[in-house]
Amino acid sequence: MSRALPKYNKRRVAVIGGAAALALTGAVVVNSALAGESSKNGTANANTLASVGTISCPDVASQLPAIPASAKAEVDRNLALLNTQIAEANKRLVDTVGQGGPNFVNNAILGPLKDKRVSTVNRIATAIGRTAAKPQGLEALAPCALNGGGVNAGGAAGNAGNQGNMGNKGNAGNNGNGNAGNNGNGNAGNNGNGKGNAGNNGNAGNAGAAGTISCPDVASQLPAIPASAKAEVDRNLALLNTQIAEANKRLVDTVGQGGPNFVNNAILGPLKDKRVSTVNRIATAIGRTAAKPQGLEALAACTLNK
Repeated sequence: MSRALPKYNKRRVAVIGGAAALALTGAVVVNSALAGESSKNGTANANTLASVGTISCPDVASQLPAIPASAKAEVDRNLALLNTQIAEANKRLVDTVGQGGPNFVNNAILGPLKDKRVSTVNRIATAIGRTAAKPQGLEALAPCALNGGGVNAGGAAGNAGNQGNMGNKGNAGNNGNGNAGNNGNGNAGNNGNGKGNAGNNGNAGNAGAAGTISCPDVASQLPAIPASAKAEVDRNLALLNTQIAEANKRLVDTVGQGGPNFVNNAILGPLKDKRVSTVNRIATAIGRTAAKPQGLEALAACTLNK
């Protein structure tokens, strides 16, 4: 025979039951909201990735000769760095979708990525070259392209084709000049290269409008260079000149683009980073058999002269 519960027990049971029902209802609501949110975000991310495309770069590892055991660790580190650089560029591609003008991807993502890859493959070649034949031509593997996506995909494809046009009519300037027109139009505009390049005579005016980049001289600030380091130092001094020439060319090719900080952020900043790496390699080469020069990084920053 069951006994009736006391009144206060009935009230307690009623409260506990109500709380349980409320908690269960809340869990269902929360779970439903989270499920809906996850679905929307997942769709948005998929759509974003599909719209911007992905960056594709030539494989470096497959183009290397036999790697000496003494160089393997350094080569492996730099091969891993190449993959990291591509992943970072792809992330930036997604994070900046919709920003900038038609040349934004080329100037703000593909250009700096190429510069980083040039430095990285040069370190790989140098590491191998210390105890074996130094591989040549790895810098040709530095440029990357944008696959798929919207407007910029056509521009990236056009750039790849325009690199082959450097020799057209002996006009090396064609490499960059076609890019502005081709961005977004893909290769369709390339058919007109033969005629369209007649307008490249206007580049002399662009050079004057863009100004030139001036950098501190490094060679004059170096101590006596040991014979064992001379070849490596000479290579890096030549690379410093190449970097300035490339920056000046980019200055002309991008004249009128971006905001007031474009030159600092897209040209002078990356140039300084490259020069820091290069002068550090010079200091390291000298420091192997003599006193390592200090303070060369102070010579890395360059300025724009109008």
